[in-house]
Amino acid sequence: MSEPKQTQLFRQHQDLDAKLVDFGGWALPVNYGSQVEEHHAVRRDCGMFDVSHMTVSDVEGADTIPFLSKLLANDINKVTKTPGKAIYSCMLNEDGGVIDDLIVYFLNDQHCRLVTNAATNEKDMAWLEKQTDRFDVKVVEKPDLALLAVQGPNAIQKVCSVVDSEFARKIEELKRFQGTFHGDHFIGRTGYTGEDGVELIANSDYINSIWEALLKEDVQPAGLGARDTLRLEAGMALYGNDLDEEHTPLDSGLKWTVSLNSDRDFIGKSNLKEPANFSMIGLILEDRGVLRSHQEVHSEHGKIGEITSGTFSPTLEKSIALARVSNANKPQVDDIVKIAVRKKMLNARVVKYPFV
Repeated sequence: MSEPKQTQLFRQHQDLDAKLVDFGGWALPVNYGSQVEEHHAVRRDCGMFDVSHMTVSDVEGADTIPFLSKLLANDINKVTKTPGKAIYSCMLNEDGGVIDDLIVYFLNDQHCRLVTNAATNEKDMAWLEKQTDRFDVKVVEKPDLALLAVQGPNAIQKVCSVVDSEFARKIEELKRFQGTFHGDHFIGRTGYTGEDGVELIANSDYINSIWEALLKEDVQPAGLGARDTLRLEAGMALYGNDLDEEHTPLDSGLKWTVSLNSDRDFIGKSNLKEPANFSMIGLILEDRGVLRSHQEVHSEHGKIGEITSGTFSPTLEKSIALARVSNANKPQVDDIVKIAVRKKMLNARVVKYPFV
């Protein structure tokens, strides 16, 4: 079995005595001490995450927009009037199942930037390359680039304090879900925590210098553990848990990312059924225990679905979960359902998400 790959910030994680694990083939920090403290730092102040395991690719060529229009369930044409504007979308197989979820930045008519998941890199790149056959485009992976996410109510201020004045001005002018270049450095006002913040994509030397500068500004390094509790509190999907090739975006609470209201044809469109077979619901545990993925959800109709993501919420101090349930027996908000936890049936209340 091969050793996990190291990100450009691996040495910094070692220096901070991070607990490192193999995540999607990468050695990444779970935490640097207290996962709960890291979580609270992001909600209340500012935290930073090494997300260099994510894949950055550039789509370039005369057919960039037609290519992405065919490839994505969301419509790239929504953002083509604003350079730097981003959309979130799923990339579907022919059956409508989710190959991956991704962010796409529109840069110009012949250049867009994709940020895709680490664990799906091999199949993503193969799928993208396969689809280029009919288009005048090339997909160029950028493995030398590192990614640093800085998240929290004070994230913009902290980042602006450690970059040059011209870059700071550009960052302050960014609208949410918009990115910009500063020389070769790229920054997007995006994130995966539910808080304001940015994701910086640059060469390893620059990312290392920003990491060290932010440490001196008392920005809290945060690991995979806090990233997961933060994203789940924000009701954000995780590929492999809440999204997979067996379910469509409509089955996974992502109807808002699918553009069906035009004649545009995209891969998987013909298999997106309305109404969908399943829905995603939020759950808050009423009894003692912790909700986890794959636990069964029951109502008076018997088993109606299962939890896709569950955790203990540090903000709410309660256990929360996302669950995929059958639309035939979908419970309503404030209904009580039963969760099979080991040999017990625990009570959980159905809620709207995001939780925080």
